[in-house]
Amino acid sequence: MRKWLPLIAICLGSFMLLIDVTIVNVALPDMATNLHTTFSSLQWVLDGYALVLAALLMGVGGFADLVGHRRVYVAGLAVFAASSLACGIAPDAGVLVAARFVQGAGAAAMFATTFALLNASYAGKDRGVAYGVWGAVSGAAAAVGPIVGGVLTQALDWRWIFFVNLPLTVVALALTLAVFATDAADRTRRVDAIGTATFTAFAGVVTFALIRANELGWTSGTVIGCLVAGGGALVAFTLSQRYGRHAMLDLALLRNRSFVGVLVAALAVNFAAFAALTYVSIWLQSVLGMSPIGAGLVSLPLSVAAFALSAVVGRRLHGANPGPIIGGGLLLIGAGAVADGLLLHAHAGWTALLPGYVLAGLGTGLAIPTMSSTAMGAVPMNRAGMAAGAVNTARQLSFAIGIAVLGTAFTSRISSYLAGHGTPHAADAARALSGGQAQRLLGTLPAAQRPHVDAVIHAATASGLQATFYGAAVVGVLAGLAALVLIRPARVAAAAAAPGAEPAHAEPATDAGRATDEEPLAV
Repeated sequence: MRKWLPLIAICLGSFMLLIDVTIVNVALPDMATNLHTTFSSLQWVLDGYALVLAALLMGVGGFADLVGHRRVYVAGLAVFAASSLACGIAPDAGVLVAARFVQGAGAAAMFATTFALLNASYAGKDRGVAYGVWGAVSGAAAAVGPIVGGVLTQALDWRWIFFVNLPLTVVALALTLAVFATDAADRTRRVDAIGTATFTAFAGVVTFALIRANELGWTSGTVIGCLVAGGGALVAFTLSQRYGRHAMLDLALLRNRSFVGVLVAALAVNFAAFAALTYVSIWLQSVLGMSPIGAGLVSLPLSVAAFALSAVVGRRLHGANPGPIIGGGLLLIGAGAVADGLLLHAHAGWTALLPGYVLAGLGTGLAIPTMSSTAMGAVPMNRAGMAAGAVNTARQLSFAIGIAVLGTAFTSRISSYLAGHGTPHAADAARALSGGQAQRLLGTLPAAQRPHVDAVIHAATASGLQATFYGAAVVGVLAGLAALVLIRPARVAAAAAAPGAEPAHAEPATDAGRATDEEPLAV
């Protein structure tokens, strides 16, 4: 039993950092009411965490090589715990968003060291078992997040979705300090500080522009200026990777069409499959009046379908051509989004989502498990970990950008619908509805007007959700087609042949991305 204590310590950390991506969704309406937030603040509660996690993931991997993986994992747990407490006691939206940024940094430190610590603790068959258990726990975290969030929010308070991390962190810290020896730092490694800074600037400024465009419009000087600045940061990042001595990403990998195909798929999958669920949760609770637990359970068919099919992919499709698997999965996700858009209407209930959710679940079960192993198999062995780290970073960035883009589509479509039906101050009303304030708006009206306005709200929000699903569908279908065209079967079998196998001589960024082909279905 003692030999599995390191695995338990790692799984506890991974469970916390991954569940905190999805656990927040069902608590958003209660947050909006309690903190009197704007819609953009709600977006940042989600995006702040995912964005920092994505931006720091590869850079922290190199830093962990330099100072020691155990030390960075422990520091990540401590930061995660402190920021979770800050989230739970936040008096306003500004403090909550700031704490979520810090929480994302702690999560990046934990995620970036997970595989190095597992590899140091296990070898041979035990390593394969450890990876399998870790993958199952990580996938379960993503699946049960909305349900756990619903239970805590309904039974206690939304703040407990953050407080629940504290006892888990204490246990994880105690285990980590007890079972992991201090690993030797590799002083030959160097941190790509310029690359980390420029990539963070690019991701943050572009996401800020996408969220602000919802309120200011795409022609706003602020939005245009931020997009230009983001483009400049991307150019600076590219140059730093081209000429820097300790680059996080070897740009030569982008000449490999299979790697590019996987990277495109990774940049699309969380956008297409999961980003719209945030706005579905707002609709279910603030418009349809469902409880937080009920809203969390609605997504269960997606999680079950994904989990079931991912098991088949992991066991039966080793060595198969990954292009049709990843591309077909993305096409299924796109088809699910189309189905949700077609079935939603002014009088629709939660059951209208189920066919699309099942299709999306099957698609994620196909697409996600083989992404990292495909990327690793498509590149030279000494770049395998770097490739997997880039894929994991792309997936987290995909979610952050998806929240911003689909949020703008959601609000804009609601505003257009309200304006077309003669609603005064349509833009302000749309932002209130997007922020989960439907019942508050109805409460300000005379009783005689409420039935008519309630019908308009149902129609407007359903129309907004249609826009988000169709946007997700476009991304999923285009990425699926790109994967089918770009990803080749060559060299993939070698990567898929040994679950849990570790690429030799991985680059500094590798710890953020080392994975088996049974990669967790984490958002």
